[in-house]
Amino acid sequence: MNYLFTILDFAFTVYQYMIIAYILMSWVPQMRDTGIGQLLERLVEPYLAPFRRFIPPLGFIDISPIVALIALHFARYGLFSILFKIM
Repeated sequence: MNYLFTILDFAFTVYQYMIIAYILMSWVPQMRDTGIGQLLERLVEPYLAPFRRFIPPLGFIDISPIVALIALHFARYGLFSILFKIM
């Protein structure tokens, strides 16, 4: 059962880093046109889209990825607390 927690923790961590990399790539316009940029877009944008729909940008700053990372953090620990109680 410990393996389940380790695998889930690793998956959440990797996805958080993918979101951060995708955010950083937005600062360099040509980066999103690369193969890695397009892969990250396909994997991260479906998660970020609902947050972008409800949280408008503040001027030129899009804070929806920050809110998405915080939501992912709470989902991670919520899931872990539920699984810990079950097991």
